[in-house]
Amino acid sequence: MTRTRRTFDTRGIAFGCDYNPEQWGPEVWDEDIALMIEAGVDLVAINIFGWSHLEPHRGEYRFDRLDDIMDRLAADGIGVNLGTGTASTPAWLTREHPDLLPMAVDGTRRYPGGRQAFCPSSPVYREHALRLTAAVAERYGAHPALRLWHVSNEIGCHNALCYCDVSADAFRRWLADRYVDVDTLNAAWGTAFWSQSYGEWEEILPPRATLSSRNPAQLLDFHRFSSDELLGHYRAEADVIRSRSEAPITTNFMVTAHIDNLDYWSWAADMDVVANDHYLDHRLGDPTTELAFAADLSRGLAGGDPWLLMEHSTGAVNWQPLNLAKQPGQMMRNTLTHVARGADGACFFQWRASVQGSEKFHSAMLPHAGTDSAMWRDVVELGGAIERLAEVAGSRVDAAVALVFSWESWWAADGESRPSQALGYLDLVHAAYGALHAEGLTVDVVAPGADLSRYSLVVVPGLHLVREQDAVVLTDWIAAGGTALVTFSSGIVDEDDRVYVGGYGGPFRDALGVRVEEFAPVARETTLTLSDGSTATLWSERSRATTAEVVASFADGPSTGAPAITRNRWGLGEAWYLATLPEPAAYRSLVARLAADAGVRPAAEVDGDAASVDVVRRRGAAASYLFVVNHALVDATVATSGTDLVTGATADGSLVVPAGAVRVVRETPAASTGS
Repeated sequence: MTRTRRTFDTRGIAFGCDYNPEQWGPEVWDEDIALMIEAGVDLVAINIFGWSHLEPHRGEYRFDRLDDIMDRLAADGIGVNLGTGTASTPAWLTREHPDLLPMAVDGTRRYPGGRQAFCPSSPVYREHALRLTAAVAERYGAHPALRLWHVSNEIGCHNALCYCDVSADAFRRWLADRYVDVDTLNAAWGTAFWSQSYGEWEEILPPRATLSSRNPAQLLDFHRFSSDELLGHYRAEADVIRSRSEAPITTNFMVTAHIDNLDYWSWAADMDVVANDHYLDHRLGDPTTELAFAADLSRGLAGGDPWLLMEHSTGAVNWQPLNLAKQPGQMMRNTLTHVARGADGACFFQWRASVQGSEKFHSAMLPHAGTDSAMWRDVVELGGAIERLAEVAGSRVDAAVALVFSWESWWAADGESRPSQALGYLDLVHAAYGALHAEGLTVDVVAPGADLSRYSLVVVPGLHLVREQDAVVLTDWIAAGGTALVTFSSGIVDEDDRVYVGGYGGPFRDALGVRVEEFAPVARETTLTLSDGSTATLWSERSRATTAEVVASFADGPSTGAPAITRNRWGLGEAWYLATLPEPAAYRSLVARLAADAGVRPAAEVDGDAASVDVVRRRGAAASYLFVVNHALVDATVATSGTDLVTGATADGSLVVPAGAVRVVRETPAASTGS
């Protein structure tokens, strides 16, 4: 049965934060609210980690402080994104039921003292969590401050994979539902290998640590099970809320570069509004490109609808090896990059910087230095800009390019035994997206099998695991006139992690016109030269073109003479294949050629360091809005006409965007013709 989504009214572009009043006395709350009003904050997330405060002892609820802060916020017109409080268990619960603590892959327990110290499959945890959720929902379900329900918090961030006996029982039930009988499971997992065949369900365990590499199909199914198990808990809490409140419900996803725990394609339909937490990861070569990718993927999960940035940071985080402060203007640029790419709200962790606890050195809107600080002045400036962008809310992002992304491929491709440990799934995704981004092309990130009819160019990086029916969607779209770029490590295995035989590429093979016979990866320090003079790294393949035209071949390395880049006519369209990882300039050049052939253009022309200038168009019913985020150290000139909502300036044909600045132009109708 299709569930009707409840509407979350952001009332413009929401501007907010996590607020943790339990860390402070009531004497601070009035100051906090006055400063929130000064900064333009209109949405705060509270009670995220409230369990031990609301239920200090089993069955003993204390709502007086939460009542107080909810009423104060309502009185001053600040909306609440209300947490259920179930993200971390109270000490009394884990003391009474130590069996609900999670177990790591090596069979050792993980104890309280951090957060998410529970097994997702624990019936004891669920019983108590739902009881708390019901109490909170009954008390605040119609409160005037309530605008959104926030189930748990960053679900599965730490405890997605639990290997305890309770999880083992739940895993076996999940497998029985999926495969019905053990013989079918044996066939799916390929248990004929290494004498792993099972005779009864009770013989099956989670993929705990072994002396050798583990069964990759078992690992894949355990990821699927773990994602489904946590989704089941989300649904249970949401059902409790839904019967007691009319407010919309969500939780904060973690679409980011280093967390692959949950398959959010399977979660998105359960969200009334898709929300995401994003933090710059400075371990990446280009964190601003990953920022844009994460925002585009969040929008993809929302089906193109506006979404909510639930958390990001004003400055440094506290959990990376080196926690870099943001540069002047970077907070504005980061925030409006998310808004440019479809967010109708931008919130931070957190409001007031903590003085104790694990996150005391995490940045905040109100820093330890207080209001006499550059950070606070930047927050107030950003709040003013967000207020001036209110009319943008509800508009949608224009994109003529799609990039296919799959959490299942991430799990399967990054297994324990693979051709090269130097290359992971995200390396291929980020390289492909980086080339598109550098070329100024706006990208929708879509799931395998998604409808491609609105796109002119589709890029498929490293889709290692693909179902045949999902491959057919792509090849039929190409045959109907589309242009696609498929990279190596695509179409290698089916949904059971079973290799497609007859030449790698499997269900893409005929459309690509290439037969790959053998992988030939190279060491990280090795540079490969192609016949067109460009260079590449990490990967080559021994293959031959069957019907494809060879655009470039390997001039050296283990696959000398074999095709490196090919183009094949397939029906009315073209299927390109990339058998290596080009250096960035060459990748960008290839993407530019394909985009030109497909008739795809950037949203606007940029004169300057175009690769460092994000230009994205959001289109509404009454107007279109061109976002220009200049990450460069030099000014850029953008072709556009209209009124800049940030500064109030007008543009007639061109607009100068200073180094490090952001401009949002309400375009005159003739200016909004880019793709």
